Amino acid sequence: MAVSAATSKISVQGVHKTFQRPQSTDVVVALKNVSLDIADNTFVSLVGPSGCGKTTLLRMLNGLITPDEGTVLVDGDTPKPGPDMGFVFQSFRLIPWLQVRKNVAFPLEITGQNKTEARAVADEYLDLVGLAQFGRAFPNELSGGMKQRAALARALVTNPSILLMDEPFASIDAQTRELMQIELMRIWAEKKGVVVFVTHSVDEAILLADKVVLMGPRPGRIVEVFDVDLPRPRWKYDVRAEPSFVELRAHLWERIKEMVVTDPTSDFFGREGQT
Repeated sequence: MAVSAATSKISVQGVHKTFQRPQSTDVVVALKNVSLDIADNTFVSLVGPSGCGKTTLLRMLNGLITPDEGTVLVDGDTPKPGPDMGFVFQSFRLIPWLQVRKNVAFPLEITGQNKTEARAVADEYLDLVGLAQFGRAFPNELSGGMKQRAALARALVTNPSILLMDEPFASIDAQTRELMQIELMRIWAEKKGVVVFVTHSVDEAILLADKVVLMGPRPGRIVEVFDVDLPRPRWKYDVRAEPSFVELRAHLWERIKEMVVTDPTSDFFGREGQT
C-alpha cells in the first residue's frame, strides 16, 4: 500500500544537499531530488554504493543536517535530535570510562531523570539485549558484539518511536552479525516503531526490512523502492531460500552492478568487502 506524505511518520520531499570539499572550491552533490515517505511501524533498509548519500539522508532524519532544498518532516515537524529518536553507529561510541550500565542510562540522565531511576531502566534494556550480567563491566571488557548490544540498549532506553542505524553490524564478525540481526528483529517485533537501517549488505537489507530503498551515486538519489513480501518472524525459517528473497536479491545485485559499471569510481562494498 502506498504511503502519502500526509499519513507518513517520516516524509522527505524534494531534498537536495551539497557539501564543499575542505580547502577546495569543489562542490559535492550528496543528495538530489530525494523523496521518501515512511509509515509508522515500518522497517526500512537503505542500500547502495558508498557515496550515494545514505548516511547524509539518515542524519537529516534526526536534524543533524538540514537540506539545501526540500523538506524533511517527522510527525509533521522539522526533526531535531531528542529522546524520541535513537541513533546507533557502526563504531559503538560507548563512553570508555563509564560502566556499561551508566553508558546505557546516560541518555536518560542528561534529560534530568533521577540517576537511580535511570539506571533501573537501563537494567531493563540490558536484560532485553542479553547483557544483564555485564552492567558493571567497562566497554574495553566487552567483545565487539557485546559493545554493539550495549549501544543498541542505549539507543532504545528512551523508548524512541524512530531508530536510525548507520551500518551498525559492519565491524563485528559474521556469526555475531547474524545473532545481532535476529536480536534486532526480535526487539523490533516487540517494540515496533520506525527503523531506518543503512547497510552495504543486500542480504541483510532484505532479511530485516519491510521496504528496501536502493540509492544510486553521483548525485545521491533514490533509484527504486521495494516492498519485501516475506512472512515474519523471519528468524524462524530459512528466509534466504524463499523464491521472493532470491528474486529480489538477484534484482538488487543486477542494478548495483549496472551502477558500478556506469560509474567505476563508485564503491558498493565500502569497508565491508563483498556481502
